[in-house]
Amino acid sequence: MVIALVLLAAAGQLVWRDVRAQGGSTLPLSAPSLRAAAYSWPSPGVPGSSSCQTGESFAEAAGRNAASLDAAPLAPFGRPETGWDIYLPLIAREIGAECPPQSPGFAQALASFQGRHGLAASGVMDATTLAALKAVWMSRRPFVAATAHGACPAPPAPELMAWADPAEGYAAKPIQLRVRALDAYRNMVVAARGEDAAIAADHRLLTIFSGFREPDADAANCLAQGDCAEPARARCSAHRTGLAVDLYLGAAAGYRPESTADPNRLYQSRSPAFRWMAANASRFGFVNYPFEPWHWEWTGEAP
Repeated sequence: MVIALVLLAAAGQLVWRDVRAQGGSTLPLSAPSLRAAAYSWPSPGVPGSSSCQTGESFAEAAGRNAASLDAAPLAPFGRPETGWDIYLPLIAREIGAECPPQSPGFAQALASFQGRHGLAASGVMDATTLAALKAVWMSRRPFVAATAHGACPAPPAPELMAWADPAEGYAAKPIQLRVRALDAYRNMVVAARGEDAAIAADHRLLTIFSGFREPDADAANCLAQGDCAEPARARCSAHRTGLAVDLYLGAAAGYRPESTADPNRLYQSRSPAFRWMAANASRFGFVNYPFEPWHWEWTGEAP
């Protein structure tokens, strides 16, 4: 198994790189003090460190992770999915892994996470471990806590709101956010373009295609379209707070940027923009709703 993993890395099919946070604000919640990790896929670069192949005790776990990565039947958000590949950048960031998911090094990092959260430290990704990861991610969203008992936050007062510049909206769409959230977004985009050439090369990336949505209009739309069960048209959407943004990350061929179809979500999770966000957004106070790669919420103010 170890030999096979070395050959896989040498073939350049999956290469990991470390993205170290530099400057910026920190997440104003209980985020772990981990070095940010992101992966390049595919990449012609050099393989990951040989340390990823050490740890004989995790060789079997590595093999099981390799088999389940794009094949395991899972449903972390209620809808059946195949594999956990879509969540890989977030998982790597959370467990502090700088190794490919098929490697003993990744399994060892996963085992450490499992041990810290009262799970059997097997190093094997399974439904229980993914549920624990989801719980951690969702706990960082103040909107989740604010709606835990069925209450839905009122929309912000007009004086707390600001309009984004036309260039900040995807296809020049008018976008409104809370003033401080918009400032944090702008700082984040400047950093992203300065730190990642692929993001700098396409100024559509990280533009906003949905910001504040007026609750009554949002409810009317979901009823008219019959899609109130969908996250994009939830009866109590985080977008009513003026703190949530849907960011353009590109889209798989034939899909809209906000499509929740698995091929589109997987495409976006492998995109340079999402990889950068997964590794760095917490520096600016943004957290992700993991089912939707494009959906981010600013945590600097209460909903």
